[in-house]
Amino acid sequence: MRKALLVVALLVLPIGGFAAYGARVLYDRAAQVYRGYQGAEALVDIAPGTSTLDIGRQLVDAGVVSDERTFRVALWRSGRDRLLQAGEYRFTEPVSPLDVIDALFRGQVYLRTVTFPEGLTRWEMAEVFGRSRFGSNEEFLEASEQAELIADLDPEATNLEGYLFPETYALPRDADADDLVAAMLAQFRRAFDDDLRTLAAERGLTVRQVVTLASLIQRETGLDDERPVVSAVYTNRLDRRMPLQCDPTVIYALQIDGRYDGNLTRENLAYDSPYNTYVYPGLPPGPIAAPGAADLRAALMPANVSYVYFVSRNDGSHVFADTLREHNRNVREFQVDYFRRRRAAAR
Repeated sequence: MRKALLVVALLVLPIGGFAAYGARVLYDRAAQVYRGYQGAEALVDIAPGTSTLDIGRQLVDAGVVSDERTFRVALWRSGRDRLLQAGEYRFTEPVSPLDVIDALFRGQVYLRTVTFPEGLTRWEMAEVFGRSRFGSNEEFLEASEQAELIADLDPEATNLEGYLFPETYALPRDADADDLVAAMLAQFRRAFDDDLRTLAAERGLTVRQVVTLASLIQRETGLDDERPVVSAVYTNRLDRRMPLQCDPTVIYALQIDGRYDGNLTRENLAYDSPYNTYVYPGLPPGPIAAPGAADLRAALMPANVSYVYFVSRNDGSHVFADTLREHNRNVREFQVDYFRRRRAAAR
């Protein structure tokens, strides 16, 4: 992704040449805006080592600059003939040759974006990557296996699950899966900053434990005000040595083995996997998805509540309870009775 300087010789027209072609006209035209392409945009891909003569031809062919002589005069006026940078450039508005040269001098290459929502597994991220113009699913999955890139924070990591930070990334056209993974890890390190690392150490938690808990929180709720409460539920359960009984961990266990069909059954809750928190106590072996910044903070700053149960209200929110009796009543109201009413209304 390094920008390559185009170190080439500028062909300057002699003074006599200026007179022949109308020096004043060419000089002024270098500052005049121009748009010769018909579509919504013009993309110009300048390869490393391209001469200024060939750059001018590309820009003329693309309809960005009117003619090669004007481009050479603009280069002469700018004094930047040896400082232009390679890359893909996008033009959408009329622009002067001097402005074009300034964009190439500054390396303002066209960046393409790819967006990863919070809560995706690395397999789901690979699908997003595969739909982009950067590469294939397989390339992303291979890049996400580079556990050594996060070994300083998580020496137990066997892949990068949980550390590929969900965000919108803008990259040059020639970026690949390794480039994107590097950017995602850098963003994770910015999100999991020194303050959070210090807080984790004070609470006696490893980075892996924090990210794992944050991934559970993320998969359970999308509401910011609920994240610290869900965090408290799981923290309270861990403190009381209660099983976490987190449905998303069962789904992840099934996904790992290629057994998840989109439905979670009662039988699935007994599926034998270390990721199944109905079967195995404590946190799962590692993250089950990519948590966002709010999830990481919630994992380290749970709400000061005593809840140990919660159930969905079927509107994106949850109702919380301290006792099993309360919880069973909530389950009956928001699950059993709710779906019974829906079935009756559908008849």
